[in-house]
Amino acid sequence: MPKIHIVTDSTSELNPEAIKQYDLHVVPLNIQIGGKTYLDRVDLEPKAFLELMENSPELPKSSQPAPGVFKELYDRLGQNGDQVLSIHMTGGMSGTVESARTAAELTDTDVTVVDSRYISHALAFQVLEAADMAREGKAMEEIVARLDQVREKTKLYVILDTLDNMVKGGRIGKGRALVGSFLKIKPIASLDGGEYTPVAKARSYKQVVQYLMNDFKERTQGKQVKGIGIAHAEGFNMANPLIQELEAAGFTDIKMDYTTPVISTHTGVGAFAFMFYTE
Repeated sequence: MPKIHIVTDSTSELNPEAIKQYDLHVVPLNIQIGGKTYLDRVDLEPKAFLELMENSPELPKSSQPAPGVFKELYDRLGQNGDQVLSIHMTGGMSGTVESARTAAELTDTDVTVVDSRYISHALAFQVLEAADMAREGKAMEEIVARLDQVREKTKLYVILDTLDNMVKGGRIGKGRALVGSFLKIKPIASLDGGEYTPVAKARSYKQVVQYLMNDFKERTQGKQVKGIGIAHAEGFNMANPLIQELEAAGFTDIKMDYTTPVISTHTGVGAFAFMFYTE
Protein backbone atom coordinates (compact mmCIF):
# COMPACT_ATOMS: atom_id res chain seq x y z
CA MET A 1 0.00 0.00 0.00
CA PRO A 2 1.50 3.36 -0.99
CA LYS A 3 2.44 5.82 1.74
CA ILE A 4 0.66 9.18 1.97
CA HIS A 5 3.03 12.15 2.41
CA ILE A 6 1.64 15.32 3.97
CA VAL A 7 2.66 18.68 2.46
CA THR A 8 1.70 22.12 3.78
CA ASP A 9 3.03 25.68 3.69
CA SER A 10 4.85 27.95 6.14
CA THR A 11 1.68 29.76 7.25
CA SER A 12 0.76 26.67 9.34
CA GLU A 13 2.96 27.96 12.24
CA LEU A 14 4.39 24.45 12.76
CA ASN A 15 7.61 24.35 14.75
CA PRO A 16 10.63 22.20 13.73
CA GLU A 17 9.83 19.61 16.41
CA ALA A 18 6.31 19.00 15.08
CA ILE A 19 7.54 18.93 11.48
CA LYS A 20 10.07 16.24 12.35
CA GLN A 21 7.71 14.29 14.62
CA TYR A 22 4.98 14.04 11.97
CA ASP A 23 7.37 13.78 8.99
CA LEU A 24 5.81 16.80 7.30
CA HIS A 25 6.99 18.71 4.23
CA VAL A 26 6.63 22.50 4.51
CA VAL A 27 6.90 24.80 1.49
CA PRO A 28 7.76 28.42 2.42
CA LEU A 29 6.03 31.49 1.04
CA ASN A 30 8.07 34.45 -0.22
CA ILE A 31 8.26 37.70 1.76
CA GLN A 32 9.40 40.97 0.12
CA ILE A 33 10.51 43.78 2.42
CA GLY A 34 13.12 46.52 2.20
CA GLY A 35 14.03 45.62 -1.36
CA LYS A 36 14.89 42.02 -0.42
CA THR A 37 13.07 38.70 -0.79
CA TYR A 38 13.07 36.15 2.01
CA LEU A 39 11.71 32.64 2.45
CA ASP A 40 9.21 32.58 5.31
CA ARG A 41 10.63 30.81 8.40
CA VAL A 42 13.71 29.70 6.41
CA ASP A 43 15.82 32.86 6.30
CA LEU A 44 13.36 35.20 8.05
CA GLU A 45 11.63 34.32 11.32
CA PRO A 46 8.31 36.02 12.21
CA LYS A 47 9.74 37.98 15.16
CA ALA A 48 12.60 39.38 13.07
CA PHE A 49 10.09 40.25 10.36
CA LEU A 50 8.11 42.44 12.79
CA GLU A 51 11.26 44.46 13.53
CA LEU A 52 11.90 44.96 9.81
CA MET A 53 8.27 45.90 9.20
CA GLU A 54 8.25 48.58 11.91
CA ASN A 55 11.24 50.25 10.26
CA SER A 56 9.97 49.91 6.69
CA PRO A 57 8.28 52.93 5.02
CA GLU A 58 6.44 50.59 2.66
CA LEU A 59 4.08 47.74 3.45
CA PRO A 60 5.79 44.36 2.95
CA LYS A 61 4.41 41.93 0.40
CA SER A 62 4.07 38.17 0.32
CA SER A 63 3.76 35.82 -2.64
CA GLN A 64 2.98 32.16 -3.09
CA PRO A 65 5.61 29.54 -3.96
CA ALA A 66 5.96 28.95 -7.70
CA PRO A 67 4.27 25.81 -9.12
CA GLY A 68 7.73 24.52 -9.99
CA VAL A 69 8.68 24.42 -6.30
CA PHE A 70 5.67 22.25 -5.53
CA LYS A 71 6.19 20.04 -8.60
CA GLU A 72 9.79 19.30 -7.66
CA LEU A 73 8.67 18.21 -4.18
CA TYR A 74 5.72 16.17 -5.52
CA ASP A 75 8.00 14.42 -8.05
CA ARG A 76 10.44 13.43 -5.32
CA LEU A 77 7.80 12.23 -2.85
CA GLY A 78 5.95 10.16 -5.44
CA GLN A 79 8.88 8.52 -7.17
CA ASN A 80 8.19 5.19 -5.41
CA GLY A 81 4.48 5.29 -6.13
CA ASP A 82 3.54 7.09 -2.91
CA GLN A 83 0.63 9.53 -2.74
CA VAL A 84 0.72 13.17 -1.60
CA LEU A 85 -1.88 15.15 0.36
CA SER A 86 -1.11 18.87 0.08
CA ILE A 87 -3.03 21.07 2.57
CA HIS A 88 -2.70 24.84 2.35
CA MET A 89 -3.76 28.23 3.66
CA THR A 90 -7.05 29.68 2.51
CA GLY A 91 -7.26 30.56 -1.15
CA GLY A 92 -9.14 33.68 -0.08
CA MET A 93 -5.87 35.23 1.13
CA SER A 94 -3.19 33.73 -1.11
CA GLY A 95 -2.62 31.99 -4.42
CA THR A 96 -0.63 29.23 -2.67
CA VAL A 97 -3.31 26.56 -3.02
CA GLU A 98 -3.75 27.39 -6.73
CA SER A 99 0.00 27.10 -7.24
CA ALA A 100 -0.15 23.66 -5.61
CA ARG A 101 -3.08 22.65 -7.85
CA THR A 102 -1.15 23.70 -10.96
CA ALA A 103 1.80 21.59 -9.84
CA ALA A 104 -0.49 18.63 -9.12
CA GLU A 105 -1.62 18.71 -12.77
CA LEU A 106 1.98 18.77 -14.01
CA THR A 107 3.44 15.96 -11.89
CA ASP A 108 3.06 12.22 -12.45
CA THR A 109 2.61 11.76 -8.69
CA ASP A 110 -0.90 11.10 -7.32
CA VAL A 111 -1.50 14.42 -5.52
CA THR A 112 -4.63 15.59 -3.71
CA VAL A 113 -4.70 19.34 -2.93
CA VAL A 114 -6.93 20.71 -0.15
CA ASP A 115 -7.81 24.33 0.58
CA SER A 116 -7.98 24.39 4.39
CA ARG A 117 -9.99 27.66 4.25
CA TYR A 118 -7.90 28.69 7.26
CA ILE A 119 -4.39 29.76 8.23
CA SER A 120 -2.02 29.49 11.18
CA HIS A 121 -2.80 26.89 13.87
CA ALA A 122 -6.26 26.40 12.31
CA LEU A 123 -4.47 25.14 9.20
CA ALA A 124 -2.20 23.02 11.41
CA PHE A 125 -5.27 21.39 13.03
CA GLN A 126 -6.04 19.82 9.65
CA VAL A 127 -2.42 19.02 8.82
CA LEU A 128 -1.81 17.13 12.07
CA GLU A 129 -5.12 15.24 11.85
CA ALA A 130 -4.15 14.16 8.33
CA ALA A 131 -0.65 13.12 9.46
CA ASP A 132 -2.06 10.98 12.28
CA MET A 133 -4.49 9.24 9.93
CA ALA A 134 -1.83 8.69 7.26
CA ARG A 135 0.34 6.97 9.87
CA GLU A 136 -2.58 4.74 10.77
CA GLY A 137 -2.81 3.65 7.14
CA LYS A 138 -6.12 5.38 6.38
CA ALA A 139 -7.09 5.86 2.72
CA MET A 140 -6.90 9.28 1.05
CA GLU A 141 -10.70 9.55 0.72
CA GLU A 142 -11.17 8.92 4.45
CA ILE A 143 -8.57 11.51 5.42
CA VAL A 144 -10.04 14.18 3.14
CA ALA A 145 -13.52 13.50 4.55
CA ARG A 146 -12.15 13.95 8.07
CA LEU A 147 -10.58 17.28 7.09
CA ASP A 148 -14.00 18.48 5.96
CA GLN A 149 -15.31 17.70 9.46
CA VAL A 150 -12.41 19.47 11.18
CA ARG A 151 -12.91 22.53 8.98
CA GLU A 152 -16.60 22.75 9.83
CA LYS A 153 -15.84 22.61 13.56
CA THR A 154 -13.03 25.19 13.52
CA LYS A 155 -13.33 28.86 14.51
CA LEU A 156 -10.68 31.56 14.04
CA TYR A 157 -10.72 35.19 15.17
CA VAL A 158 -8.27 37.96 14.27
CA ILE A 159 -8.04 41.04 16.50
CA LEU A 160 -6.20 44.24 15.54
CA ASP A 161 -4.57 46.63 17.98
CA THR A 162 -3.83 49.35 15.42
CA LEU A 163 -5.29 50.18 12.01
CA ASP A 164 -2.02 51.57 10.57
CA ASN A 165 -1.27 48.65 8.24
CA MET A 166 -4.88 48.46 7.08
CA VAL A 167 -4.50 52.07 5.92
CA LYS A 168 -1.13 51.41 4.23
CA GLY A 169 -2.63 48.45 2.42
CA GLY A 170 -5.61 50.50 1.23
CA ARG A 171 -8.11 48.32 3.11
CA ILE A 172 -9.60 51.28 5.02
CA GLY A 173 -9.37 55.06 4.66
CA LYS A 174 -7.29 57.36 6.88
CA GLY A 175 -10.43 59.04 8.22
CA ARG A 176 -11.89 55.80 9.54
CA ALA A 177 -8.51 54.86 10.99
CA LEU A 178 -8.21 58.19 12.83
CA VAL A 179 -11.66 57.78 14.34
CA GLY A 180 -10.89 54.18 15.26
CA SER A 181 -7.62 55.18 16.87
CA PHE A 182 -9.23 58.01 18.82
CA LEU A 183 -11.96 55.70 20.13
CA LYS A 184 -9.37 52.95 20.79
CA ILE A 185 -11.45 50.50 18.76
CA LYS A 186 -10.14 46.94 18.47
CA PRO A 187 -11.78 45.32 15.40
CA ILE A 188 -12.62 41.63 15.80
CA ALA A 189 -12.97 39.55 12.63
CA SER A 190 -13.47 35.88 11.87
CA LEU A 191 -12.13 33.80 9.01
CA ASP A 192 -15.47 32.33 7.97
CA GLY A 193 -15.48 30.79 4.51
CA GLY A 194 -11.76 31.47 4.22
CA GLU A 195 -12.16 35.26 4.10
CA TYR A 196 -11.66 38.10 6.59
CA THR A 197 -15.12 38.95 7.96
CA PRO A 198 -15.64 41.72 10.62
CA VAL A 199 -17.90 40.49 13.43
CA ALA A 200 -17.50 42.89 16.38
CA LYS A 201 -15.69 45.92 17.80
CA ALA A 202 -14.22 46.26 21.29
CA ARG A 203 -13.13 49.42 23.09
CA SER A 204 -10.52 47.81 25.34
CA TYR A 205 -8.29 44.76 25.70
CA LYS A 206 -10.59 43.55 28.47
CA GLN A 207 -13.61 43.69 26.19
CA VAL A 208 -11.75 41.71 23.53
CA VAL A 209 -10.91 38.93 25.99
CA GLN A 210 -14.47 38.93 27.35
CA TYR A 211 -15.98 38.63 23.86
CA LEU A 212 -13.65 35.77 22.88
CA MET A 213 -14.17 33.83 26.11
CA ASN A 214 -17.95 34.18 25.95
CA ASP A 215 -17.94 32.96 22.35
CA PHE A 216 -15.55 30.10 23.17
CA LYS A 217 -17.67 28.88 26.07
CA GLU A 218 -20.85 29.05 24.00
CA ARG A 219 -19.37 27.18 21.03
CA THR A 220 -17.63 24.48 23.08
CA GLN A 221 -20.35 23.74 25.64
CA GLY A 222 -20.97 19.99 25.77
CA LYS A 223 -18.23 19.31 23.21
CA GLN A 224 -14.64 18.06 23.36
CA VAL A 225 -12.10 20.77 22.57
CA LYS A 226 -9.56 19.13 20.27
CA GLY A 227 -7.17 22.04 19.81
CA ILE A 228 -6.55 25.66 20.81
CA GLY A 229 -4.06 27.98 19.13
CA ILE A 230 -2.95 31.59 19.53
CA ALA A 231 -0.77 33.37 16.99
CA HIS A 232 0.41 36.90 17.66
CA ALA A 233 2.38 39.87 16.37
CA GLU A 234 3.57 41.00 19.81
CA GLY A 235 -0.10 41.07 20.82
CA PHE A 236 0.60 40.10 24.43
CA ASN A 237 -1.80 42.72 25.87
CA MET A 238 -4.68 40.60 24.64
CA ALA A 239 -3.15 37.14 24.23
CA ASN A 240 -1.79 36.75 27.77
CA PRO A 241 -5.05 37.65 29.59
CA LEU A 242 -6.94 35.30 27.24
CA ILE A 243 -4.55 32.46 28.05
CA GLN A 244 -5.06 33.11 31.77
CA GLU A 245 -8.84 32.91 31.29
CA LEU A 246 -8.56 29.70 29.27
CA GLU A 247 -6.28 28.07 31.84
CA ALA A 248 -8.62 29.09 34.66
CA ALA A 249 -11.38 27.31 32.72
CA GLY A 250 -9.24 24.16 32.59
CA PHE A 251 -7.72 24.46 29.11
CA THR A 252 -3.94 24.24 29.43
CA ASP A 253 -2.85 22.70 26.11
CA ILE A 254 -2.60 25.92 24.10
CA LYS A 255 -0.30 26.27 21.08
CA MET A 256 1.14 29.80 20.92
CA ASP A 257 3.61 31.30 18.46
CA TYR A 258 4.45 34.42 16.48
CA THR A 259 2.15 34.67 13.47
CA THR A 260 3.27 34.32 9.88
CA PRO A 261 4.37 37.53 8.10
CA VAL A 262 1.56 36.85 5.60
CA ILE A 263 -0.88 37.81 8.37
CA SER A 264 1.11 40.41 10.33
CA THR A 265 1.70 42.40 7.12
CA HIS A 266 -2.03 43.18 7.09
CA THR A 267 -2.71 43.34 10.83
CA GLY A 268 0.34 45.27 12.01
CA VAL A 269 2.12 44.94 15.33
CA GLY A 270 0.01 44.21 18.41
CA ALA A 271 -2.51 41.94 16.69
CA PHE A 272 -3.31 38.35 17.57
CA ALA A 273 -5.46 35.46 16.39
CA PHE A 274 -7.40 32.96 18.49
CA MET A 275 -8.57 29.64 17.06
CA PHE A 276 -9.98 26.34 18.24
CA TYR A 277 -11.80 23.24 17.05
CA THR A 278 -14.14 20.76 18.67
CA GLU A 279 -15.36 17.20 18.34
